[in-house]
Amino acid sequence: MPNSPSDRSSEAPRRVCVQRKGPLLMEGPVEVELEDGSVVTSDRFRVALCTCRRSRRYPWCDTSHRDRT
Repeated sequence: MPNSPSDRSSEAPRRVCVQRKGPLLMEGPVEVELEDGSVVTSDRFRVALCTCRRSRRYPWCDTSHRDRT
């Protein structure tokens, strides 16, 4: 695995922002391993990871968690 913890020892830690009613906001780029073992990546400087599983773009948030009025 190219990005093992020992490979990142000289890098600053990644920041994850937890919101009460929203996605996890994470500084990118990121690599996400899904339940089935597949891996998805994003090279954006910040990503929103879905925590409610309503997103049609899971694991990326598409704001489906928002209350619609």
